[in-house]
Amino acid sequence: MKLWQKESTSTSEQIERFTVGRDKEFDILLAPFDVQGSIAHVTMLGEVGLMSKEDATKAVRELENILQEIKDGRFRIEEHVEDVHSQVELMLTERIGEAGKMIHSGRSRNDQVAVDIKLYLRSEVLAIKDATKKLFDLLINLSEKHKAVLLPGYTHLQIAMPSSFGLWLGAYAESLVDDLDVLASAYYVANKNPLGSGAGYGSSFPLNRTRTTELLQFGTLNWNAVYAQMSRGKTERIVGQGIGNIANTLSRLAMDCCLYINQNFGFISFPSELTTGSSIMPHKKNPDVFELIRAKCNRIQSVPNELTLLVNNLPSGYHRDLQLTKEILFPAIEELKACLEMMHLMLSNMSVKDGILDDEKYKYLFSVEAVNELVNKGIPFREAYKQVGNDIEEGKFSFDYKKQLHHTHEGSLGNLCNEEIVKEMEKVISRFF
Repeated sequence: MKLWQKESTSTSEQIERFTVGRDKEFDILLAPFDVQGSIAHVTMLGEVGLMSKEDATKAVRELENILQEIKDGRFRIEEHVEDVHSQVELMLTERIGEAGKMIHSGRSRNDQVAVDIKLYLRSEVLAIKDATKKLFDLLINLSEKHKAVLLPGYTHLQIAMPSSFGLWLGAYAESLVDDLDVLASAYYVANKNPLGSGAGYGSSFPLNRTRTTELLQFGTLNWNAVYAQMSRGKTERIVGQGIGNIANTLSRLAMDCCLYINQNFGFISFPSELTTGSSIMPHKKNPDVFELIRAKCNRIQSVPNELTLLVNNLPSGYHRDLQLTKEILFPAIEELKACLEMMHLMLSNMSVKDGILDDEKYKYLFSVEAVNELVNKGIPFREAYKQVGNDIEEGKFSFDYKKQLHHTHEGSLGNLCNEEIVKEMEKVISRFF
């Protein structure tokens, strides 16, 4: 069954296989949203007189039954049916008769797909927001818990200055604040209703698009019918950029963990059941989870570029190229949610090593402290810098690097400002509502 099929024509199986591609696979994800869109559309049709109130009520009731079947896992797209939209309309017509054929009035499959994707992306963005906030909360808690445990800081992978677990973990928490700020913008774009734009040029029927916007709880409409269709691909790309930023933060954090668990660093450790072994080396505890998070998140960061290349030179109007956005973005969304979950699991079970900086090899971390101490005694900074530098070159550097560090400015070792970071996150979270 195809919504566009005429009795006098048919399409070859080879063409059909190529054009459908993996669409049915992703249509299952869209099924609940397709039915929600149809419920709103049919409700509106009954209110404006394009369906009788009796037929509209009957159709809505049966659509709600189909939605429940989807939630229960009893829905499937039959072999001879082209897509989820056709399957829902077929099921509805079989159950309520001719009234089921009326639900497509004033609607094109183009705006059906558009509203399905907007509803799906809106839902998934909120799920990613929740998972990211959960990881943020853990990072803040761990930052506070380990704020007094010192850690080497690096630039160019060379020892640089003293850091702490509190500073390190808090940095990634604040990174997630900015990531969610971008994702909130993506949510704003996805939270606009394209339903009623038809094939991209509106309809001569007296549709009430404001009503379907209310019913579907969208923030507003895509007002212009042409732009409602042009937002296909663009919305996906913007969401891709949003998830790409979170993936970037996770990838960098995963890389840090891969380094810090290494025996040459030995800063952190994890229970044996959260690491993997070697088939030949019995001592190995490999950080496979972090390596896969790193790899998956690096791949997720390519999604906006893939979507840009897919839609970059399309003219206005609908084009079948847009079908492929689903197979680029949808799996990436699932991968990111899994990576967020696994990162939370791993960090929840992380142990940190105390006394790291007691090792003599880290004494040069305190060269800046030595310079600052001389400056506090009245020696100009450049002179103090040269004096300490010469001592290091001549092997004469000596500093009581085990003493208490006094860093007091905002965002430093002794003043993490985690409360302020939490407040920033609260402001960002409020943008999703």
